[in-house]
Amino acid sequence: MGQLVVAALQLPTLGMNATRLEYYLKQAKQRDADIVLLGEYVLNHFFKEFATMSPNMVKEQTRKHTELLKSLAQKYDIIFIAPIIITKKDGYHKTIVKISAKTTKYYEQQILLPYGHWNEKKFFANKVAPLKDTMTFSLKGFKIMVMAGFELHFDPFWQKVTEKKVDLVLLPTASTFGSHNRWREIIKTKAFLHGCYILRANRLGEYSDDEVKWKFYGDTMLVNPEGEVEMMLEDKESMLVEVIDKSEILEHRKSWGFEKELKLREDLV
Repeated sequence: MGQLVVAALQLPTLGMNATRLEYYLKQAKQRDADIVLLGEYVLNHFFKEFATMSPNMVKEQTRKHTELLKSLAQKYDIIFIAPIIITKKDGYHKTIVKISAKTTKYYEQQILLPYGHWNEKKFFANKVAPLKDTMTFSLKGFKIMVMAGFELHFDPFWQKVTEKKVDLVLLPTASTFGSHNRWREIIKTKAFLHGCYILRANRLGEYSDDEVKWKFYGDTMLVNPEGEVEMMLEDKESMLVEVIDKSEILEHRKSWGFEKELKLREDLV
Protein backbone atom coordinates (compact mmCIF):
# COMPACT_ATOMS: atom_id res chain seq x y z
CA MET A 1 0.00 0.00 0.00
CA GLY A 2 1.20 3.52 -0.81
CA GLN A 3 3.22 5.83 1.38
CA LEU A 4 3.92 9.56 1.24
CA VAL A 5 6.68 11.49 2.99
CA VAL A 6 5.41 14.82 4.34
CA ALA A 7 7.37 17.69 5.87
CA ALA A 8 6.37 20.82 7.77
CA LEU A 9 8.67 23.76 8.49
CA GLN A 10 8.21 25.62 11.77
CA LEU A 11 9.66 29.09 11.22
CA PRO A 12 9.17 32.79 11.93
CA THR A 13 8.94 35.20 8.99
CA LEU A 14 11.79 34.47 6.59
CA GLY A 15 14.21 37.16 5.51
CA MET A 16 15.21 37.52 1.88
CA ASN A 17 18.20 35.18 2.33
CA ALA A 18 17.67 31.76 0.75
CA THR A 19 20.28 29.94 2.85
CA ARG A 20 18.01 29.08 5.78
CA LEU A 21 15.27 27.60 3.64
CA GLU A 22 17.68 25.60 1.50
CA TYR A 23 19.31 24.17 4.64
CA TYR A 24 16.00 22.54 5.61
CA LEU A 25 15.22 21.51 2.04
CA LYS A 26 18.44 19.53 1.78
CA GLN A 27 17.51 17.66 4.97
CA ALA A 28 13.96 17.07 3.74
CA LYS A 29 15.19 15.69 0.44
CA GLN A 30 17.67 13.38 2.18
CA ARG A 31 14.63 11.86 3.88
CA ASP A 32 12.76 11.63 0.54
CA ALA A 33 10.11 14.23 1.38
CA ASP A 34 7.46 14.61 -1.32
CA ILE A 35 5.77 17.75 0.00
CA VAL A 36 6.69 20.62 2.32
CA LEU A 37 4.17 22.76 4.24
CA LEU A 38 4.92 26.23 5.64
CA GLY A 39 2.89 28.12 8.25
CA GLU A 40 1.03 31.40 7.80
CA TYR A 41 3.02 34.65 7.68
CA VAL A 42 6.34 32.91 7.04
CA LEU A 43 6.90 34.13 3.48
CA ASN A 44 5.40 37.51 4.42
CA HIS A 45 5.32 39.50 7.65
CA PHE A 46 2.34 39.27 10.00
CA PHE A 47 -0.42 41.44 8.52
CA LYS A 48 -0.38 43.93 11.41
CA GLU A 49 3.23 44.76 10.49
CA PHE A 50 2.17 45.85 7.00
CA ALA A 51 1.31 49.28 8.42
CA THR A 52 5.05 50.03 8.64
CA MET A 53 5.86 48.55 5.22
CA SER A 54 5.39 50.06 1.78
CA PRO A 55 3.15 48.14 -0.64
CA ASN A 56 6.17 47.73 -2.90
CA MET A 57 8.09 46.06 -0.08
CA VAL A 58 5.28 43.54 0.48
CA LYS A 59 5.07 42.92 -3.26
CA GLU A 60 8.84 42.39 -3.51
CA GLN A 61 8.85 40.03 -0.54
CA THR A 62 6.18 37.91 -2.25
CA ARG A 63 7.96 38.00 -5.62
CA LYS A 64 11.35 36.98 -4.22
CA HIS A 65 9.97 34.16 -2.10
CA THR A 66 7.82 32.83 -4.95
CA GLU A 67 10.84 32.73 -7.25
CA LEU A 68 12.89 31.07 -4.50
CA LEU A 69 10.31 28.33 -3.95
CA LYS A 70 10.03 27.75 -7.69
CA SER A 71 13.79 27.29 -8.02
CA LEU A 72 13.94 24.98 -4.97
CA ALA A 73 10.95 22.95 -6.22
CA GLN A 74 12.78 22.36 -9.48
CA LYS A 75 16.15 21.68 -7.84
CA TYR A 76 14.81 19.16 -5.30
CA ASP A 77 11.73 17.94 -7.22
CA ILE A 78 9.47 18.73 -4.28
CA ILE A 79 6.06 20.37 -3.80
CA PHE A 80 5.61 23.44 -1.58
CA ILE A 81 2.35 24.52 0.04
CA ALA A 82 2.73 27.99 1.53
CA PRO A 83 0.48 30.91 2.50
CA ILE A 84 1.47 34.05 0.61
CA ILE A 85 0.12 37.60 0.20
CA ILE A 86 -0.73 38.70 -3.34
CA THR A 87 -1.04 42.40 -4.21
CA LYS A 88 -3.80 43.38 -6.65
CA LYS A 89 -5.40 46.67 -7.65
CA ASP A 90 -8.03 46.39 -4.91
CA GLY A 91 -5.51 45.57 -2.15
CA TYR A 92 -3.80 42.62 -0.51
CA HIS A 93 -5.19 39.11 -1.00
CA LYS A 94 -4.47 36.29 1.44
CA THR A 95 -3.77 33.13 -0.54
CA ILE A 96 -2.05 29.74 -0.35
CA VAL A 97 0.27 28.79 -3.19
CA LYS A 98 1.12 25.30 -4.43
CA ILE A 99 4.46 25.27 -6.20
CA SER A 100 5.82 22.19 -7.93
CA ALA A 101 8.68 21.74 -10.38
CA LYS A 102 6.31 22.47 -13.26
CA THR A 103 3.28 24.43 -12.03
CA THR A 104 2.20 27.22 -9.68
CA LYS A 105 -1.42 27.38 -8.45
CA TYR A 106 -3.18 29.60 -5.92
CA TYR A 107 -6.07 29.14 -3.50
CA GLU A 108 -7.61 32.33 -2.12
CA GLN A 109 -8.71 31.94 1.49
CA GLN A 110 -12.50 32.18 1.70
CA ILE A 111 -13.19 32.84 5.40
CA LEU A 112 -10.88 35.21 7.29
CA LEU A 113 -10.76 36.14 10.96
CA PRO A 114 -13.30 38.96 11.60
CA TYR A 115 -12.50 39.91 15.22
CA GLY A 116 -11.74 43.33 16.65
CA HIS A 117 -8.20 42.47 17.72
CA TRP A 118 -7.48 40.34 14.62
CA ASN A 119 -9.49 41.55 11.65
CA GLU A 120 -8.08 39.95 8.53
CA LYS A 121 -11.52 40.14 6.93
CA LYS A 122 -11.37 43.95 7.01
CA PHE A 123 -7.67 44.24 6.17
CA PHE A 124 -7.52 41.95 3.14
CA ALA A 125 -9.43 42.34 -0.13
CA ASN A 126 -10.59 38.69 -0.28
CA LYS A 127 -14.21 38.75 -1.40
CA VAL A 128 -17.09 37.44 0.72
CA ALA A 129 -18.83 35.00 -1.62
CA PRO A 130 -20.61 31.63 -1.61
CA LEU A 131 -18.20 28.91 -0.55
CA LYS A 132 -16.46 26.92 -3.25
CA ASP A 133 -14.15 23.93 -3.14
CA THR A 134 -10.71 24.45 -1.68
CA MET A 135 -7.54 23.35 -3.45
CA THR A 136 -7.31 19.57 -3.83
CA PHE A 137 -4.81 17.48 -5.73
CA SER A 138 -3.50 13.93 -5.92
CA LEU A 139 0.04 12.75 -5.24
CA LYS A 140 1.29 9.15 -5.22
CA GLY A 141 -2.24 7.80 -4.78
CA PHE A 142 -3.15 10.22 -1.94
CA LYS A 143 -5.96 12.77 -2.26
CA ILE A 144 -4.76 15.98 -0.58
CA MET A 145 -6.74 19.08 0.44
CA VAL A 146 -5.33 22.46 1.41
CA MET A 147 -7.31 24.33 4.09
CA ALA A 148 -6.49 27.74 5.55
CA GLY A 149 -6.10 27.70 9.33
CA PHE A 150 -9.26 29.62 10.27
CA GLU A 151 -11.31 27.53 7.82
CA LEU A 152 -10.75 24.52 10.09
CA HIS A 153 -13.68 25.79 12.17
CA PHE A 154 -16.33 25.51 9.42
CA ASP A 155 -18.12 22.25 8.66
CA PRO A 156 -18.72 22.76 4.90
CA PHE A 157 -14.99 22.33 4.29
CA TRP A 158 -14.99 19.06 6.25
CA GLN A 159 -18.02 17.81 4.36
CA LYS A 160 -15.88 18.09 1.25
CA VAL A 161 -13.13 16.09 2.98
CA THR A 162 -15.63 13.24 3.40
CA GLU A 163 -17.22 13.61 -0.05
CA LYS A 164 -13.89 13.67 -1.87
CA LYS A 165 -12.37 10.92 0.31
CA VAL A 166 -9.45 13.17 1.21
CA ASP A 167 -6.50 11.32 2.74
CA LEU A 168 -4.43 14.29 3.96
CA VAL A 169 -5.41 17.82 4.98
CA LEU A 170 -2.64 20.43 4.91
CA LEU A 171 -3.32 23.13 7.49
CA PRO A 172 -1.06 26.20 7.69
CA THR A 173 -1.77 28.34 10.77
CA ALA A 174 -0.66 31.38 12.76
CA SER A 175 -2.04 30.41 16.17
CA THR A 176 -1.24 32.43 19.28
CA PHE A 177 -2.57 33.51 22.72
CA GLY A 178 -1.90 30.14 24.37
CA SER A 179 -4.49 28.32 22.26
CA HIS A 180 -2.39 25.13 22.11
CA ASN A 181 -4.92 22.77 23.67
CA ARG A 182 -7.94 23.99 21.71
CA TRP A 183 -6.13 23.56 18.38
CA ARG A 184 -4.75 20.14 19.35
CA GLU A 185 -8.17 18.81 20.34
CA ILE A 186 -9.98 20.17 17.26
CA ILE A 187 -7.34 18.76 14.91
CA LYS A 188 -7.34 15.35 16.60
CA THR A 189 -11.15 15.19 16.53
CA LYS A 190 -11.40 16.22 12.87
CA ALA A 191 -8.76 13.66 11.84
CA PHE A 192 -10.68 10.89 13.63
CA LEU A 193 -14.16 11.83 12.43
CA HIS A 194 -13.11 12.27 8.81
CA GLY A 195 -10.61 9.40 8.62
CA CYS A 196 -7.64 11.40 7.37
CA TYR A 197 -4.20 12.62 8.33
CA ILE A 198 -3.85 16.30 9.21
CA LEU A 199 -0.50 18.07 8.89
CA ARG A 200 -0.51 21.41 10.69
CA ALA A 201 2.35 23.93 10.34
CA ASN A 202 2.20 26.79 12.83
CA ARG A 203 4.51 29.78 12.67
CA LEU A 204 6.90 31.09 15.31
CA GLY A 205 7.70 34.68 16.28
CA GLU A 206 6.28 37.60 18.25
CA TYR A 207 4.39 40.78 17.52
CA SER A 208 3.62 43.53 20.02
CA ASP A 209 1.11 46.35 19.73
CA ASP A 210 0.09 48.95 22.31
CA GLU A 211 -2.05 46.58 24.32
CA VAL A 212 -0.83 43.01 23.92
CA LYS A 213 2.03 40.72 22.93
CA TRP A 214 1.30 38.09 20.29
CA LYS A 215 3.45 34.97 20.71
CA PHE A 216 3.19 32.41 17.93
CA TYR A 217 4.03 29.16 19.66
CA GLY A 218 4.75 26.47 17.05
CA ASP A 219 3.10 23.16 17.97
CA THR A 220 3.44 21.98 14.38
CA MET A 221 2.07 18.43 14.26
CA LEU A 222 1.03 15.39 12.27
CA VAL A 223 -2.16 13.66 13.44
CA ASN A 224 -3.22 10.26 12.09
CA PRO A 225 -6.75 9.01 11.24
CA GLU A 226 -7.12 7.53 14.72
CA GLY A 227 -6.85 11.06 16.12
CA GLU A 228 -3.41 10.41 17.60
CA VAL A 229 -0.48 12.83 17.38
CA GLU A 230 2.28 10.99 15.52
CA MET A 231 4.82 13.81 15.84
CA MET A 232 4.77 17.30 17.33
CA LEU A 233 7.35 20.07 17.37
CA GLU A 234 7.55 22.34 20.42
CA ASP A 235 8.27 26.06 20.36
CA LYS A 236 11.63 26.20 18.57
CA GLU A 237 12.58 26.53 14.92
CA SER A 238 12.55 23.03 13.48
CA MET A 239 11.23 20.69 10.79
CA LEU A 240 8.92 17.69 10.98
CA VAL A 241 9.36 14.87 8.44
CA GLU A 242 7.11 11.81 8.67
CA VAL A 243 5.81 8.96 6.52
CA ILE A 244 2.05 8.57 6.13
CA ASP A 245 0.51 5.28 5.10
CA LYS A 246 -2.58 4.77 2.94
CA SER A 247 -3.35 1.46 4.66
CA GLU A 248 -3.91 3.27 7.99
CA ILE A 249 -6.51 5.50 6.35
CA LEU A 250 -8.36 2.60 4.72
CA GLU A 251 -8.28 0.53 7.88
CA HIS A 252 -9.76 3.37 9.94
CA ARG A 253 -12.58 3.96 7.46
CA LYS A 254 -13.37 0.25 7.26
CA SER A 255 -13.30 -0.24 11.05
CA TRP A 256 -15.53 2.69 11.97
CA GLY A 257 -17.74 2.77 8.87
CA PHE A 258 -18.94 6.37 9.32
CA GLU A 259 -19.22 7.00 5.57
CA LYS A 260 -20.94 3.66 5.02
CA GLU A 261 -23.73 4.57 7.47
CA LEU A 262 -24.28 7.92 5.76
CA LYS A 263 -24.31 6.33 2.31
CA LEU A 264 -26.99 3.83 3.36
CA ARG A 265 -29.29 6.71 4.25
CA GLU A 266 -28.48 8.78 1.21
CA ASP A 267 -29.53 5.86 -0.98
CA LEU A 268 -32.97 5.88 0.68
CA VAL A 269 -33.74 9.49 -0.30
